[in-house]
Amino acid sequence: MCTQAGSAVPTVMIRNERVLVTEWRFKNRGDNTGWHRHAHDYVVVPQFDGALEIDLGDGQRIMAEMTRGVPYYREIGVEHDVINANDFECAFVEIELLEDRPG
Repeated sequence: MCTQAGSAVPTVMIRNERVLVTEWRFKNRGDNTGWHRHAHDYVVVPQFDGALEIDLGDGQRIMAEMTRGVPYYREIGVEHDVINANDFECAFVEIELLEDRPG
């Protein structure tokens, strides 16, 4: 859920009562998602080998190495802006877990 628009392009691939699957595409170095807080647990699947710069706020920035096809999981509440740190176009697929399976 973005609270400030960035320059990366989000494309919703699946949206239903249980999951929201979005491809985030960064065409150029410096493209970003915009500052946001995650309202759900989520999984990210990078579609490239490279790095993303993560702005954590208050001047804190980290580099996160990505490996194509290797997913990672984060819990609800993460706040950040994700920035392309590569000299090439890159993308990742974000899978937000909206609710638990009934039963």
